[in-house]
Amino acid sequence: MNYKAAVREIWRHYDLSSAASDHMNLVRYAVLAASSHNTQPWKFRLERGGITILPDLSRRCPAVDPDDHHLYASLGCAAENLLLAAQAAGLKGRYFYDASESSVRVKFEPTTPVRSALFEAIPMRQCSRTRYDGSPIPEAQLRLLEEAAKGRGVSLLLLTAKQQKEQVAEYVAAGNTTQFGDSMWAEELKKWIRFNGRDAVRTGDGLYGPVMGSPDVPRWLGKLFMRFAFSAENQNRKDVDHIRSSAAIAVLSSEVDDKSHWIEAGRCYERLALQAAALDLRTAFINQPVEVPALRPQFAGFLGIGNRRPDLIIRIGRGSAMPRSLRRPLEEVLT
Repeated sequence: MNYKAAVREIWRHYDLSSAASDHMNLVRYAVLAASSHNTQPWKFRLERGGITILPDLSRRCPAVDPDDHHLYASLGCAAENLLLAAQAAGLKGRYFYDASESSVRVKFEPTTPVRSALFEAIPMRQCSRTRYDGSPIPEAQLRLLEEAAKGRGVSLLLLTAKQQKEQVAEYVAAGNTTQFGDSMWAEELKKWIRFNGRDAVRTGDGLYGPVMGSPDVPRWLGKLFMRFAFSAENQNRKDVDHIRSSAAIAVLSSEVDDKSHWIEAGRCYERLALQAAALDLRTAFINQPVEVPALRPQFAGFLGIGNRRPDLIIRIGRGSAMPRSLRRPLEEVLT
């Protein structure tokens, strides 16, 4: 299968007519969720009347995510897609966090099927790492985004003023400078880049070059390019321009800094991104200020959120769709 065929097969709606007895297509929706570096750090255990989502610690990113915050937020993203797909299939999902195995457990019971706007947007959601057109988002749409991102112990801040975006850009640039100076971070990122469609299809994971605005090239050429052009200075120019072109910056923060709240932040992000997709808005992560431990409390101070943990930072606006990331076969994520 080539890259274009893989995209067509993965990014689509699935038949949910037998989902009450066969949960496989529910999992297909779940894995379309976002994850850091597209690592897909999850395992799904199919059970009678439910599904458990477990962390796959073999897919950790210890340099960029030393406390596994993003890993557990990714579980929340997958859980939200799962719950929306279950609702569309006529299954009400009861969600809870199981601290004994740091997992998300979802139990199903029959209900009236509802194909919500967020469910319909699942195959449309993507991280669009490109320049947006700078046009403002109408107030009514901002309110829809705020409503979608509400969660238990998780809050959303929407920053739309030019000065606020400039300050965010400064923190992102500071994060880039720190991360690019860390050789372990650079090697970890390189490990997850798929420079061409063939590599992307072979692995089914990682960051396909064109997803980030790079050309599809042989791996040797991509690594050579990174050696000479991969720098904080170049990344800062791109990120600052991208932030300035965005209509809004969304910041999710948790009242308690623990796994259950990280998962909840992931659920809130996924709803926010799906609502944006339903409104034909693009989203992309700019998480550098929350990934660098020394910057995180400074960024929280700028936001005025006290001791809350800033979890995820997302820019929102109107722009072009980007190439799609891929997903691994289901047999690789089932346990």
